[in-house]
Amino acid sequence: MKFMLLMIPNVYQPGSNPTSDFTPDPQKMEEMGRFNEELGKRSKITDLNGLQPQLNGARVAFNKGHATVTDGPSIESKEVLGGYWMIEADSKEAVVEMMQQCPAEDGDIIEIRQIFEFEE
Repeated sequence: MKFMLLMIPNVYQPGSNPTSDFTPDPQKMEEMGRFNEELGKRSKITDLNGLQPQLNGARVAFNKGHATVTDGPSIESKEVLGGYWMIEADSKEAVVEMMQQCPAEDGDIIEIRQIFEFEE
């Protein structure tokens, strides 16, 4: 089974103000690296990465056949992704168990979504 795991860091949630030059604490990055190594032993990691702050991105919204582009500094969102994992595992329960060991900070959220696989 394939899963996408979405990290929604506390630093990107309402009430916080990350700057465009936000970088995670190097010690926390080392902890996450060790976690990712363990995750790779218990599942197959097909991709993982952190994402640049929302300030450096853009959002394309669609309404009545028209696309509206909002540039990074003007984007308003309740929850912003900070990174992701793409993994293969035996079950959602196994993924939930693994992600409970993540060295996340207080207020961080990890959303677990199974990938819908189309038959060819």
